[in-house]
Amino acid sequence: MSEIRIDALLPQEMATRAEYVGVRKAETPALTTFALSILAGAFIGLGSVFATTVAAGSSALPFGVAKLLTGLVFCLGLILVVVGGAELFTGNNLIVMAWASGKVTLRALLRNWGIVYVGNFIGSFGTALMVFWSQQYTFGGGAVGETALKIASSKVGLGFGQALALGVLCNALVCLAVWLTFSARSTIDKIAAIIFPVTAFVAAGFEHSIANMYFIPYGLLIKAFDPAFALEHGLDISNLTWGAFLADNLLPVTIGNIIGGAVLVAAVYWSIFLRRKAE
Repeated sequence: MSEIRIDALLPQEMATRAEYVGVRKAETPALTTFALSILAGAFIGLGSVFATTVAAGSSALPFGVAKLLTGLVFCLGLILVVVGGAELFTGNNLIVMAWASGKVTLRALLRNWGIVYVGNFIGSFGTALMVFWSQQYTFGGGAVGETALKIASSKVGLGFGQALALGVLCNALVCLAVWLTFSARSTIDKIAAIIFPVTAFVAAGFEHSIANMYFIPYGLLIKAFDPAFALEHGLDISNLTWGAFLADNLLPVTIGNIIGGAVLVAAVYWSIFLRRKAE
């Protein structure tokens, strides 16, 4: 009988595993990567649907408690990505560890990021379309849609520097969550590793580029195809436009996510555990 180990991997072993995973991701055929990235976008979108729905019913709770609940249910997205198997741009910032070791070329790294980013957008936006068509935003007497519009409007209202900083903080936590899953030997281990970092970034109000590919387009769809809804609920969403989404949120948040994941997590752990081996 083969030995079954239940102890977690140590950080040095986690770094080697992260390096191996990075190489495997970079070498995956483009079509497979693209399909898995669409799935990941949809998974994050589903987590966002869950979070929006829970946030819509939490207005009577203290601010921190409401944010805690919202963050907890949003974890669904990354759990589906990690356990179900999918390609998420923010988590794939950790491929930098394999690149820094010389096991992945810069071209392969950027190829992966480009394919996955586009696929994530398609998956997230497709989920937003499906949820809009379902008219789920009308549930709870319109509370879900009102919350969705408030979320989208607040995100495009951030300043460039603020959005960038919130993106840095967000993906530091997301990549730490993925990093911790490299210590796991079971599905339960992976889920447990994900919950607290992801709950923390959502509760704290940090910005995730792929989640925003759902949150903001969902609000834009409601505004465009049911303009009476915002008026009925007394919401001013004049700042909610496609231009604001792309320039004022998605661009700075994406840059911040790369800094937080690729630099603050991947580069730091590589320099600690893998640099000498690569020399």
